[in-house]
Amino acid sequence: MDEYTTYPSGLRLSGRRVVVVGGGQVAQRRVPHLIAAGADVHVVSPQVTPAIEGMVGSAEVTWHRRGFEETDLDEAWYVVAATDDRAVNEQVSDAAEARRVFCVRSDDATRATAWTPAVGRHAGVTVAVLGQREPRRSAAVRDEILEGLREGTIVARHQRDRSAGVVLVGGGPGDPELMTVAGRRALVEADVVVADRLAPRELLGELPADVELIDVAKLPRGRSARQEEINRVIVERALAGKRVVRFKGGDSFVFGRGFEEVIACREAGVPVTVVPGLTSSVAVPAVAGIPVTHRGVAHELTIVSGHLPPGHAESQVNWAAIGALSGTVVLMMAVENAPRIATALVAGGRAGSTPVAVVCEGTMPGERTVLATLDTLPARLEEESVRPPAVIVVGEVVRVAHPRHFA
Repeated sequence: MDEYTTYPSGLRLSGRRVVVVGGGQVAQRRVPHLIAAGADVHVVSPQVTPAIEGMVGSAEVTWHRRGFEETDLDEAWYVVAATDDRAVNEQVSDAAEARRVFCVRSDDATRATAWTPAVGRHAGVTVAVLGQREPRRSAAVRDEILEGLREGTIVARHQRDRSAGVVLVGGGPGDPELMTVAGRRALVEADVVVADRLAPRELLGELPADVELIDVAKLPRGRSARQEEINRVIVERALAGKRVVRFKGGDSFVFGRGFEEVIACREAGVPVTVVPGLTSSVAVPAVAGIPVTHRGVAHELTIVSGHLPPGHAESQVNWAAIGALSGTVVLMMAVENAPRIATALVAGGRAGSTPVAVVCEGTMPGERTVLATLDTLPARLEEESVRPPAVIVVGEVVRVAHPRHFA
């Protein structure tokens, strides 16, 4: 048998004293996991990294600001020797051995009585991989297993969460790679998926054949007000014992009418949870290389729905006030009304020379950016045949991202 064959075991460290000797980068990586396990963490070191010092300041860790003493291990259940001094680490492991306390060594695993596995968690399952002192291999295997769990290729569907209810999932700006892990997991666990047009469509093709897919973009508009019909569908399916995912683009609570669906579920007594998504108002400019804030340039960000034009009786937007602002303005659902919005912003005080970027089909294969100013925006939209979906960024941050164009 291999000299270093290990016996796997899960440690329950909640409320138990764990000592980390050393305050450098290795300790910084180990301490958060110990905190997450509920351990009573004591760091022994003359100095610690700023990150560990922050944990001390938030009372998550006790810091003994000195060198190691053997009595530090009294009453300890687990020890991590993580200094850059081999002699100190040897002293720690000897003291741990004398007290029959398992000790991890950062410098020499062969001298340790315990090894730290590559750990990951998914849906209540903890995955721990030990690759015979090959940490990169351990991490790679762990990641493969977690990916399989998240995408449903390892755990059989009968083992998933089958509780009835509604989960609102924000799908992000469109690229499936930008979908959150929690959102993907919710899709795997769904019996019914009620999807918007802007939800990442590739992920819908990965749904198992027995999942009911309802495309709300195709709901008959004449049957009832469309949002009311969506509310009815998700509540009806949930009350029938189904696990329903309401799948949207971006984030459900940023111009997604998500809270109307939350209210409908609560009124019907249906359990409802929310999985946030990357909002397109920030993510799309970021992917296009445009910061929505920048030190010394823009310290404020205003996100506005442009689905109604300025002056519309139902519009609640004060375009004059927005025009008087100096920071970044991000316009959503505004392609059709952009010319009138540009005029209103200039009338409110914004310079007609203010840079504008129109990011079309952000994060998708057809992504492109059209540059303009408030004065030239109407003409540029027509010249470039801009069609929705697009995110419009107004402000000096566009000049920061494209200095040559706006020189």
